[in-house]
Amino acid sequence: MAKDYYATLGVAKGVTQADLKKAYRRLALQWHPDRNKSPEAEEKFKKINAAYEILSDPKKRETYDQFGPEAFAQGGPAGGGHAYQQGPFTYTYTSGGGRSGGFDFSDPFEIFEQFFGGGSPFTQQMRRLTYQVEIDFMQAIKGVEKQVELNGKRRKIKIPAGVDNGQRIRFSDFNLLISVKPHQTFKREGANIITLMEIDYPTAVLGGAIEVPTIEEPVKLKIRPGTQSGTLIRLRGKGIKIGGIFRTQGDQYVQIKVKIPTRLSREQKRIINILKETF
Repeated sequence: MAKDYYATLGVAKGVTQADLKKAYRRLALQWHPDRNKSPEAEEKFKKINAAYEILSDPKKRETYDQFGPEAFAQGGPAGGGHAYQQGPFTYTYTSGGGRSGGFDFSDPFEIFEQFFGGGSPFTQQMRRLTYQVEIDFMQAIKGVEKQVELNGKRRKIKIPAGVDNGQRIRFSDFNLLISVKPHQTFKREGANIITLMEIDYPTAVLGGAIEVPTIEEPVKLKIRPGTQSGTLIRLRGKGIKIGGIFRTQGDQYVQIKVKIPTRLSREQKRIINILKETF
C-alpha cells in the first residue's frame, strides 16, 4: 500500500475536499478494471480507493496527517478473506468463494452507476431485488406507510419523510426505488421548495400583501413597492425536513411574476398614459 495517500491521488496535502473528490473520480475512471485492462489496473484501483477512503473522512484525514498510514494498519479478515476499499465503502470476499460486504450507502452500487452508467465490478448475484413505488409529493415530504405487493405477498412498508424522486431505500431483503409525482404548486430543489406566485401590476408598483401556500399552512407575505418580476423572496425554515445523520431544514423561495394585463379599458389606458408622462 502506498505510503503517501496524497501522492496516490496526485494532490497536495492542503487540498480541499471538493478538489480531492474530483481527483478521485478522475483516477477511478482511469484505472477501474472494467475499463482499464492493463495488468496493474486492479492494484492501482485498490490503492486509489484506499487513499480516498482515508482522506475523504475529515477525522481519518487528521489522524493520517499526524501519524501516517501506520495508524490504519490492520490484519486481514478472519477466515482467509481479503478486504478491498471500494471508494467510501469496504467490500470483502472470502477465499472460499462466499461473499459479504459492509456498506455505508443505502445502495452500494450507486457509486458505480454514477461512474460507469450502471457498470459494477460485482457479480449480478450481488444485486438485490429492486422495486419501484410511486408516491405523491406531500407523501414524500411528510413520509407515508404503504401496502405493496412483493413477490405475490402483501407487505406494509414505511417510507421516511424527506425522500426525493429517484432515491433508493434499502430494506432488509430488497431495495425500493422512489418515484415522486410532480406538484402543481411546489418545485423541490434538495431540501428547498420553490413556489411561483403571480402578483398584479399595482401590487408590484405600490406594494401589498399576498397569501403564499407552504407545505404546512399558508403564510402572509409582504410585497415591497417596486418589486420586479423574477424576484426571489426567502421564507426561512419553510422547506423540507430531512433526517438521518445530517439533519437539515430547508427554506421556501417565492419567485415573483408580475402579471401584465393584455386588455385595458379606455379609462385604464388614459390613466397609464398620464402615469407615463410623469416618468
